Amino acid sequence: MGRRSERLSRQGILACDLAGEGDVIQVVSRAFDVLRCFEGHEARLGNLEISNRCGLPRSTVSRLTHTLTRMGQLVYLPRDQKYRIGPSAVAMSTSMMRGLQLRNLIRLRLQEVAEQLPGTVGFVIPDRFHLVYLEVGRAANALGLSSTAGSRIAMASTAAGHAYSAALDPEVGDALLAEMEREIPDGAKLLRPRLEHNRRFLREHGYVVACGLWSPHINGLAVPLWSPQYQTFVVVTIGLLAAMFDEKRLHREVAPKLLELSAAIGSMLEGTDGELFGAQNKPLPVAAHNNKIIKTEERNELEAGARRPRPPRSVRARDGRR
Repeated sequence: MGRRSERLSRQGILACDLAGEGDVIQVVSRAFDVLRCFEGHEARLGNLEISNRCGLPRSTVSRLTHTLTRMGQLVYLPRDQKYRIGPSAVAMSTSMMRGLQLRNLIRLRLQEVAEQLPGTVGFVIPDRFHLVYLEVGRAANALGLSSTAGSRIAMASTAAGHAYSAALDPEVGDALLAEMEREIPDGAKLLRPRLEHNRRFLREHGYVVACGLWSPHINGLAVPLWSPQYQTFVVVTIGLLAAMFDEKRLHREVAPKLLELSAAIGSMLEGTDGELFGAQNKPLPVAAHNNKIIKTEERNELEAGARRPRPPRSVRARDGRR
């Protein structure tokens, strides 16, 4: 393992990298910014729309879309004069998701809890300042939330995002917040005043709540889970109507069910052979001195399996050990 990989493995993404002062290759980062603009396989975007979404000059976007089209990551539609996700990008995602019978089991568990409460329950992964739904369970009478697999939600205004940011090592979380302040200051204003409280509450209870942030009509609760293979956190989250579930009811009735669901998903992930997020996924280790977190867009699979598997721990661990 090279020196750079060792640094990433040991302490996650470095603060200087988060600040834009590290050895990040900008053209690669920008290419992924372009691809992130396409939410859903059917999305069609022109260069101007992409430029507006990712904040890059139109000339830069034009060069990137041309290159990505030549690579098969995008497809150009002459009639619309727009682009859509290409076969190579689809093949890449399909390759990463192959053999995921486990996702069906996770979806069933999400659906079971969604119908009990009722609400919308999701299993999400981080992607820079957003999180992406891998699986969703929704009660038939759940109102106000229409997320599907592949939907993106903002980190700053959701329970899932607050749980993820609170779970990060403080240095890494602070650096992520600093980058957010530069690029999406309105989001940072939502997250910053709640971050320390979320960290304390997560250490004590194993989950985070966010009431009325995404919508005044929606309250949310989320539990982060550590993924050794991808060296980041995934999150189990639920959104419910605020009129039915105030904050007290979230703590009293929803939290026990979601903690139980998260433990079950963690156990399911343990039994896989690296098919989803590693063979030894475990519930959140909430140690304040956790130094194994890296920024989402730079998670490094080269370190997958570099550590000897260890047994899972309690969601509400307090002893600071992994």
